[in-house]
Amino acid sequence: MKKYIITLISLFFITFAWVRCSKDLPVDSDGLLITTRAQCYVSNFELLGADFLTVRTAAAVIDTTAQTVNCTVFYGTDLKNLYPQFSLVTDAKLDPKIVGKTDFSDLTHPKQWTVISGNRKVKKTYTVYITVQPKP
Repeated sequence: MKKYIITLISLFFITFAWVRCSKDLPVDSDGLLITTRAQCYVSNFELLGADFLTVRTAAAVIDTTAQTVNCTVFYGTDLKNLYPQFSLVTDAKLDPKIVGKTDFSDLTHPKQWTVISGNRKVKKTYTVYITVQPKP
């Protein structure tokens, strides 16, 4: 009888665990949690050089209405080896992913990234404009 009760209790816990795991929250193709948040914007932007120090002359100007980021870099900055860093609203993600250095040397063709909301339904493309500080 004791063995029967232990087996029954074990079966109950296994069933409970299986039911609990089957209601996991959804994740996207990157393994990130999909939430109910529809907010979608860039809150901060940083631009680092090859030495991982900032190359900005001042804080980047982020316009969430026009979906632009304007950043001025120091004169002489190597524009082919920059590391952009975005701070996004909670649960949002960036596409394409930034996996290394980015070439900003063609100033006539600004780079674009899309911010995707936590619920994955809202997408806003931000254009990053880089300006080089005039020669001193």
